[in-house]
Order: sequence, then structure tokens, then C-alpha cells
Amino acid sequence: MVETAVIILNWNGVELLRQFIPRVIANTPEEIARIIVADNGSTDDSIQWLQQNYPSVEIISFNENHGFAEGYNLAIEQLSNYKYIVLLNSDAAPAKGWMTPLLQVLSRPEVVAAQPKILSERNHDFFEYAGAAGGFLDCNGYPYCRGRIFETVEEDLGQHNTETPIFWASGAALAVKRAAYIEAGGLDRLFFAHMEEIDLCWRLQLHGGRILYCPRSVVYHLGGASLDSSSPQKTYLNFRNNLLMLHKNLPVGKEKDSKLFRRRLLDTLAWGSFIVKGKFKHASAILKAHKDFKKMRGNYRSFPSQDLLKNSRPVNILSNYYLKGNRTFDKLSY
Repeated sequence: MVETAVIILNWNGVELLRQFIPRVIANTPEEIARIIVADNGSTDDSIQWLQQNYPSVEIISFNENHGFAEGYNLAIEQLSNYKYIVLLNSDAAPAKGWMTPLLQVLSRPEVVAAQPKILSERNHDFFEYAGAAGGFLDCNGYPYCRGRIFETVEEDLGQHNTETPIFWASGAALAVKRAAYIEAGGLDRLFFAHMEEIDLCWRLQLHGGRILYCPRSVVYHLGGASLDSSSPQKTYLNFRNNLLMLHKNLPVGKEKDSKLFRRRLLDTLAWGSFIVKGKFKHASAILKAHKDFKKMRGNYRSFPSQDLLKNSRPVNILSNYYLKGNRTFDKLSY
């Protein structure tokens, strides 16, 4: 019996399906995994195109766009007969032989999630922004990756070919044990999109699981297919969801209050930077993010007892990058 489902969440993405799903099918043997497209209420001809061209692909249809988080949750709820779930972006294509190494890593009892090496679809010699060689959080809760720090993306020269524990796995290609996903509460639907996979990975670890980077598995990712980096909406979601993530996953106490206060100060600096650059819509998005965070934080009333940020001795990525000029993962200093 096939134990693995590869789920591709789609919303009006017929052109991406045309481009990527042939490679997903070609490189994912049906005896290892089933390919399922979860359609988020598309109004284009995505479903019709799939049915006509790839009738073997299973389709789960929703009548509206539930966002990245809830869309995956609703799909995974229906797939109780699968042990392993792979969340794969519609603008991603795996390399040949990608699935077996992922499942080998995921089969270990202590491992609950894993991420492949994610390279750029535009240039296969470079890592891709959304995940690269595995994700981490710094002492202020800012995400960064092996192979990508802020806007600096490394060329893949084999420097990140070692299997290693990571703090978070990219939602562009996230392999996870379904039972662990359900136990941790799945992706937070209130996030809608952006940082929901980091939040999930944080909770998976709070439940005692480990997350690994698997370099023997490779996926090529286009990136920016849902919201471009220049979108104020993306700025809003990133700032709001980062605050929500810190609020819900840090234990109550002075340390948490200190981290959130420090983040508000740093976000104020980011707001000022956007003002200076004339990016007023992005500056407004930060203000709205903080306003909505204050409204939404009351939805989370159960807090953990351990501080994973403190326990993992994370770096200060801002000082490393902007003050010390450390732009690559191997140069970071504690």
C-alpha cells in the first residue's frame, strides 16, 4: 500500500500546472507516492485541464480560496490513509530520485519533518530563496536559511551537502508525518499565508520531534508565484504572522515580553526604512500588521513551557548581516 501523498495546492494556477506537474509526475513513481492536487476554488480551467491531460492525478476541490494554511489542512484531513504527506508548491518540480531519501529520513522515529535541498528553477546552480538548505530563526525571531540570508542567495557549490537538524522546513517542499502534523494542530489558518510552515515546525519541535534537512533530495522552485516580494500584502503578512508566531510559541514571562518589545522596536526601524525609500504602502502594511496583531493575539491562550529560541543559541542575524558584513551561513558568528 502506498503510504505517501504529494499534495499540490492550486489556485488559478493552470499555467504553473502546465509547466511543473509533468516533471512532478515523471519523477514521482506511483508505487512510492500518490500525487494529489487540492484546488482552492479556482475560477480558471485548472481542474478541467488536469482531468483532460492527467486523469490519474487525484483532485480535491474546494468551493473557495481558503489560503495556503487552511487549504492544506482541509486536504490533509481527508487523507487519513496516508502515513506521510509532502506539501509541494505548484511552482516546484522535483529532481529524479527525490522521494526515496526524504522517506528514508522521515522513517526515523524521532524525525517528524524533513526538507530537500531547494534550488532555483531559474538558475539550477543557486539555492532558492524560500528554504534553500533549511531554515533557522535568529534571537529576534527573524527567519534565515543555510544558503540564503535576507536577499543574499548562495551558489550551490556543495557547501550544504550534509544532512543536519534545522529549525524549520520550507513550505515549498515539506515532508511531514501526518500523525505529527495533526497532533501539532496543522498549519495555523489565521496566518492565511506566509510563515505558517515556520510556526508549524516550531510546534512540531515543542511536541518533541526533530526536523532534518536532506541534501540527497533536490527540488527546483520558481518562487514568488503567489505573492511577489514587492507586494505590500506580503509585507503585511510577514510582519503580522511573525509577531503572532512569537506570541504563541514563546513561554509566558519576562523573556517573551522582552523579545516582543525588541521586535516592535526593530519593526519601527523597518517602517522608517520604507518611509525613507518612499515605499509608503509597505510602511503602512507594517502599521496594519501591528494593529491586527494586537487584535488577533487573544486567539492564543495556551503557551509552551520551553523557549526554543533561547535553547538553540541563535545568532543575531541583523548585526551579522548589516554590521559585520557576514552574508553567508558559514560566516555567521554567535
